[in-house]
Amino acid sequence: MYGISVASELSGVGQQALRLYESKGLLTPVRTAGGTRRYSEDDIARLRQITDLLAEGVNLAAVERILALQTGAGLLESTNAQLTSDNAKLRSDNDRLRTDNAQLRRERSDGGGRRRDAS
Repeated sequence: MYGISVASELSGVGQQALRLYESKGLLTPVRTAGGTRRYSEDDIARLRQITDLLAEGVNLAAVERILALQTGAGLLESTNAQLTSDNAKLRSDNDRLRTDNAQLRRERSDGGGRRRDAS
């Protein structure tokens, strides 16, 4: 975790710009109990992404939208991966139940499932 001056130096972004990006919601550094900003490696990587977009001529409002869309896409990918995994498990369970059902039907048709009188 880095303080604002180190984050500024590592990213090449001025401290005022860091504060602006935070106020726009582009960055969310953690805060200490005393209120000091602490920037993570992920924050530094996000800063580099912001500066790359700005260097390409993208305005700050568009940067906000691009980052929001990327975050949304990441969430969708994660959700899709979970659903794919859940679907595979359900298919496996369904296959097992079909096999069990077929086995029970065979046993019944072979007479194994009939009740016998105790008399």
